[in-house]
Amino acid sequence: MKHLLYYFLSLIFISSGICAQEQENSAPKTGHTNTNKFKQLYDEFSTPNVYRAASGAPGHAYYQQQADYKMDIVLDDKNAKLSGFETITYTNNSPDVLKYLWVQLDQNVRAKDSKSPLIEGNKVEPVMYPSQFTDDYLAASFDGGFNIEAVTDVDGKPLPHMINRTMMRIELPKPMTTGDKFSFSVKWWYNINDHVKQDGRSGYEFFPKDGNRAYVIAQFFPRMAVYSDVEGWQNSQFWGCDEFALAFGDYEVNITVPADHILDGTGVLTNRAEVFSKTMMERYEQAKKSYDEPVLIVTQDEAEAAEKGFSTATKTWKLKAENVRDFGFATSRKFIWDMMAVKIGDKDVMAVSMYPKEGNPLWEDWSTKAVASTLKTYSRMTFDYPYHKAISVHAKQQGMEYPMICWNYGRPKEDGSYSDRVRYGMMGVIIHEVGHNFFPMIVNSDERQWTWMDEGLNSFVQYVAQVDFAKAYPDALAKGDTEFPHRRGPAKKIVPYMSGNQDYIAPIMTKGINTYQFGNNAYGKPATALNILRETVMGRDLFDYAFKEYANRWMFKHPTPEDFFRTMEDASAFDLDWYWRGWFYTTDWVDIGLKDVKKYYVSSEPNAYMKNIMKERGIKKKQLRPLVYMVEEGSEDFKKSMKDQDPKDVKTVKEYLMDNFSEEERQHIKAPKYFYNITFEKPGGLVMPIIVEYTYADGTKKTEKYPAQIWRLNDNEVSKAIASDKEIVNIAIDPNEETADVDTTNNYWPKKEEKGEFENFKQGIKG
Repeated sequence: MKHLLYYFLSLIFISSGICAQEQENSAPKTGHTNTNKFKQLYDEFSTPNVYRAASGAPGHAYYQQQADYKMDIVLDDKNAKLSGFETITYTNNSPDVLKYLWVQLDQNVRAKDSKSPLIEGNKVEPVMYPSQFTDDYLAASFDGGFNIEAVTDVDGKPLPHMINRTMMRIELPKPMTTGDKFSFSVKWWYNINDHVKQDGRSGYEFFPKDGNRAYVIAQFFPRMAVYSDVEGWQNSQFWGCDEFALAFGDYEVNITVPADHILDGTGVLTNRAEVFSKTMMERYEQAKKSYDEPVLIVTQDEAEAAEKGFSTATKTWKLKAENVRDFGFATSRKFIWDMMAVKIGDKDVMAVSMYPKEGNPLWEDWSTKAVASTLKTYSRMTFDYPYHKAISVHAKQQGMEYPMICWNYGRPKEDGSYSDRVRYGMMGVIIHEVGHNFFPMIVNSDERQWTWMDEGLNSFVQYVAQVDFAKAYPDALAKGDTEFPHRRGPAKKIVPYMSGNQDYIAPIMTKGINTYQFGNNAYGKPATALNILRETVMGRDLFDYAFKEYANRWMFKHPTPEDFFRTMEDASAFDLDWYWRGWFYTTDWVDIGLKDVKKYYVSSEPNAYMKNIMKERGIKKKQLRPLVYMVEEGSEDFKKSMKDQDPKDVKTVKEYLMDNFSEEERQHIKAPKYFYNITFEKPGGLVMPIIVEYTYADGTKKTEKYPAQIWRLNDNEVSKAIASDKEIVNIAIDPNEETADVDTTNNYWPKKEEKGEFENFKQGIKG
C-alpha cells in the first residue's frame, strides 16, 4: 500500500507545484472582510452575561418579575359589555430600581381613535361586494377600547397614570427596589366586539337564528408588561398583529355570567359543586376515568334547550390558576361540553372541548381526541404538560391560544356535512393551538419581538404531532390518504416562498409586524428550517435531545433567540452558526446542482497533462517513475489508450500495480474500474449538505451525504472524486426533496428532459 501512496503523492506534488506557480504569477486582489458562510455568530449575538449564559441556559443571576391578579368580572350579555375590577400585586425581582410600572391595554387597538388602521395602506377597489363597501365606507366606527374608570392603590387612593394608546404608565408612590411588592387596582369596562364581522383575537359570535352569542374572551383586562434583562420594559405598542409579552403570576378570577351559561377557562374551577348540576357532576366523574372516548358533560339536546332560555339570573364561576402568564375564558348557553382523561407522565390531564351545535358532528367526533393526542406528542418532545386541563373552544374563524384554553375554527355545513379540507383544517388548528400551551405559554418567549419563537417552533412540533395523530387515529384520515396533509414542515412546502420576489421577503429574524408574508415568515420557514435540521442535518437523536433541553431549561422563563440557538449547539456538539445565519438572518435560498460529471479510466501511458509537464521540464518517458494516469472518457487520451479495448474490460488499478504489492497486501486491495470527477455548484446562497443518490448499472443505489462544511473553502462549487468498482449510470441531488431546493432542473445526471407547460397539460389529460 505504501507504493500506491507514493505514486499518488508524486502526482500530487507535480500538480501542486504547477498550481503554486500559477498563483505566484497572478496579481494580488483587494482585501476583504470575513464573508465566509461558516463565520461564527459573534457579531449577531449578544454577549453572554450573568443573566444568560454562553451555553444558552439561564445565568446564575437570571431573574423574572411576577404579576398576581385578583379579578371580579361581569358579562352583560344583553349589551355585549364586559366590566371588571382587578387588583394586581407586582413583585420586583430585578436588581433595578423601578420608578413606574407599564400596563398593557390591548383592547385599545379597537378604540374609536385607534391608530392601528392608519398604518395600513389601502386604495379604492374598482369592484366590491356590498358588505365590503359598507364596512369600508358606511359603517359607524366601533368603539371597543378600555374605559378606565379608576386606578388606585389598595387604600382606594388615586394613582397618577398616563395612557399612550395601548400602554398605561402608573407612577409609583415611591420607587420599588429589589424584592419590593406593590399592589394597585384598576376598574374598567369595554364593549365586546363581534369577532366574525369586526375581526379580533377574542370577542363574540352572534347566531341570528336563535339570538344567542358565544363568547371567547381574552386580552380583556389590563395586564402587566414584561420587565427583563433584555428589553427593560417591553412596552412596544400593540398594533394588532404581533402578540404578547407577559409575566407569570397567580390568578383568582370570579366571572359572573347569565345563569344558563356554560363557562370554562384558565385555571381550576374551585366552585364546581355550585355551578354544576348533579347530572353534570356524575358525568364529570365518569370523564375523569375515560381514556378512550370523550364523555358529554352537556349534551346537544341540553344545549339546544338552553338556547331558548335567556335567563335574567346570574351565576359566578370561580377559577384559580398558579404560575400562568395570561388568562382566557369562553362562555355561552349554546355550548355542548365534553371531556376525557389523558395520561401524561404519572398524572391524568383532562382534554376538553366546548362547541355549539353548529360544530357537530365534526367537533363531537374529533376535537377532544385531537387535544389528547397533541398533549402526548408535545410532552414527548418537550416536558410533561404541567397543567390539569387543555380546552378547545369552537369559534367560527378563530385560531388563538391562552393558558389551558384555545379557540379553533372548522364548521360543517348546516346539514352537518363537511369536506376533507374542513376536517383537516379543524384538526390541524386544534393541534396547533393546543400546542401553544408549550410555546409560548410555558416556554415564554416574547411574541411582540420574535413571532417565530412561538409560531415557528410550535408549527414545527405541530408537524410531528400531526404525524402522531394520524397513527393514533387512522380513521381520522380521508379515504385514500395515508398521512395527514401537512401545510407546513416538509421542505418542499416552503419552496414557492423562498424562491419568490426578494422585494417581499424578510429574514426570519425580523419583528413580526415588519414582515411581508407573515404566515410564511413566522410559521412556515422556521418550521421547515427546524424540520430539515432534525431530519437532514443533525439527525433525530441529536436534535430531539437538544430541543428537549431547550424546552426544559426555559419552561416558565423568558428565552431569547440566542438562548435557543446556543442551547441547540450546547446540547448536541453540533456547530450550527452557519445554519442559523443562512436560514434565520438572511433571505438566501437553497439551490445546489450538478455542474459537471466526468468519467475517467486508468492507464499506464502518459496522458496529455503529463506530456505537457514532460515537455516543459525536458523529462523523457524512461525517466518517469511508475505513475497512474487518469484519462477522461471521450478525450484524445481515451481514444488512444482504449483503441483496442472495450472500456468495460479495462484494467483496474489493482491490475496495473499488482507487481508492487505483496501477496498478503493484494488480498485487501480494492479494485475500482471507474473513476468520476463530479462538480457540484451552488447558485443559491444557502450552504446545505449535498445529498447525492448514485445509481449503478446493475440497478443498485447508494446515497451519500456530504456535510455542509464541504462549502467552507469555496462557496460556489466543489468537486468530489469517486472511485467505484461499478459503473454509475445516474446521479441525483436531493432525491427525496429534503433541503427545499428551489430549482431541481440542475439536480440530475444525465440531465432530465424538462417538459413545457403544454406538454405537461397534455400528459395530465392522458393520465
